[in-house]
Amino acid sequence: MSEKINIRFATEIDIPTILGLIKELAVYEKLSSEVTADEIKLKETLFGENKYAEVLIAEYNDKPVGQALFFYNYSTFLAKPGIYLEDLFVKSEYRGKGIGKKLLFKLIEIAKERNFGRVEWAVLDWNEPAIQFYENLGAKMMKEWRIFRLSEDKF
Repeated sequence: MSEKINIRFATEIDIPTILGLIKELAVYEKLSSEVTADEIKLKETLFGENKYAEVLIAEYNDKPVGQALFFYNYSTFLAKPGIYLEDLFVKSEYRGKGIGKKLLFKLIEIAKERNFGRVEWAVLDWNEPAIQFYENLGAKMMKEWRIFRLSEDKF
């Protein structure tokens, strides 16, 4: 059987898959206790009246095995929108098959089609496999920048 990788935009039918992949990513990142997402919230924020993000689903031989969840940001220096990649995740047993690369290349293609200026993301400092993956693709680590966050409990 030949291996087939397909990248497509998610639909509402994919909500259980999206949530499952979010939870698997949280386990990998040792952040499971922080996941409060559920199918209702995902339906509202990804497919409701106000869509805050988009999701690409990666299928391997017609089975969903990964995703890229992204939303728009904006560069004042470029005066252009960009894409912020919130999550890029491929199930562990499907890594090394080019699926993550295809997801990222599809995201770059989308940025080009929409005339965006950048694709950006963050990676945990201990996640050496991801850092190597991104650097091998030509991505530049922004070592002089630090991420800050105010969570809703601090608003």
